[in-house]
Amino acid sequence: MDGTATRRSRAASATSAEPLREFAPEIWLPGARVLPRRVKTARNSAGLARQVVYVAIDFALVYAGGVSVFWLRFGLLNPFSLAGSLSKGIWSASYPGFVLLYGGLVVLACMSQDLYRTARERSAWEESANVIKAVGFATALLVLFIFTSGDKEISRLFVACSGAWNAGALAGWRYAKRRYVLRRAERGEGVSRVLIVGAGKLGRALAAWLEENRQLGYQVCGFLDAHPNGDARVLGSVRDLRRVALGQFADQLFVTLPADRELVKEIFLEARRLRLSLNVVPDLYDGLGWRAPVETIGGFPVIELHGEPIPVLGLAVKRGIDLLGAIAVLLLTAPLLAFAAFWIRMDSPGPVLYPAMRVGKKGRKFRCYKLRTMIEEADAQKDALRKTNERHGPFFKMENDPRVTRCGRWLRKFSIDELPQLLNVFRGEMSLVGPRPHPVDDVERYTIEHLRRLDVKPGVTGLWQVTARRDPSFDTNMVLDLEYIENWSLRLDLSILRRTISVVLEGEGQ
Repeated sequence: MDGTATRRSRAASATSAEPLREFAPEIWLPGARVLPRRVKTARNSAGLARQVVYVAIDFALVYAGGVSVFWLRFGLLNPFSLAGSLSKGIWSASYPGFVLLYGGLVVLACMSQDLYRTARERSAWEESANVIKAVGFATALLVLFIFTSGDKEISRLFVACSGAWNAGALAGWRYAKRRYVLRRAERGEGVSRVLIVGAGKLGRALAAWLEENRQLGYQVCGFLDAHPNGDARVLGSVRDLRRVALGQFADQLFVTLPADRELVKEIFLEARRLRLSLNVVPDLYDGLGWRAPVETIGGFPVIELHGEPIPVLGLAVKRGIDLLGAIAVLLLTAPLLAFAAFWIRMDSPGPVLYPAMRVGKKGRKFRCYKLRTMIEEADAQKDALRKTNERHGPFFKMENDPRVTRCGRWLRKFSIDELPQLLNVFRGEMSLVGPRPHPVDDVERYTIEHLRRLDVKPGVTGLWQVTARRDPSFDTNMVLDLEYIENWSLRLDLSILRRTISVVLEGEGQ
């Protein structure tokens, strides 16, 4: 999900003049790159791909409906004449062309009702009514065409039943999609976490609307305001923006303060640094919103000043690669896992699998699976060994850890102990590529800046593992993790996976 549930204004831009020189990015943000064209292109590409899928679903349902109604009309209702009808070539002669024509008319009618745009503010009843209107209009045009063409082979009952089917099917799948999105939003999945700057009347009204309309895909995580007024949701002032945004894993900022232009500029700069989408309700602020798209959320006018669109199609492909890769590697390494399990049981007492709590995307805790490579009491000895930690930073690692078993050293050397994490990949808690998941007690030692590595799913392998696996510095780890997050692409993932194979075969694990 891209976190946007907004509606584009159909009003034309008020002006085509260039932005004021006072606000030129190269003046107030050294080294900055202007990204509006890239951001707009990414958003448009994702929207176009989604619309193509919606059109394909509608067309497939119309065609499937035509085949089903034909079978019911000439087969189930009159089984004795079905063979004769087919022998005369009724289906092969006229019906396929009319069904294709009908599908095209339905798609065009749905376009006229704006049914291929995800307008989550539109109620289910409104959307269903628009579907019925579009199908009715397309059916009427088809009937008119049949009469004017003088075609006598097309059954009028076939057209009527197809129209009823299409109205129900097209409205039905949209309602099912709506319910699915709503259930995900209620579980907190795929939502965009919102931090509202300003806890005044406007800010609270916006928060109330977003909370009451969870299908919009927003979750309010708090306010920033200089006057808390006893409200526990006020997490700090604007000066605490960086700390609160990172601590709350915010995805978007909404500025509702009657703020001065310099303050909004400062917020904009911080949003760019934190890669947060920033929306202002509803002013232009000294050219900051020049040519910015005007949108509405629940009737609130919003000007998007900076966007960080999520590559929806790319993430869907990444998830597909994760699933296929996890299944394939588990099947290929099943004999190796069986041998490793037998060796672990023979080498030392204890279970084969070691489920440990790790911290994943947005701070969510999950049970991460590994083959046991240490003695059973290893966790109890960790605090005592921290004084000999060989890593510089909040995570713990020792090259000659006394808790590691003889079998475990070989399993770690070739990273065989990490193969069960493919189960976490299959469950969606991890990805094949991403920052490594750290234990809960290590994450508790993070500074506020370290939380940025939790913005994405953790991975079985990552950029750090294939470039600086033995580097003891946590800062190096952080730099590489952030480089991966900010420059992610499918090509980068495939490159890391390819390099991981050579690293594993070289036996560089500890």
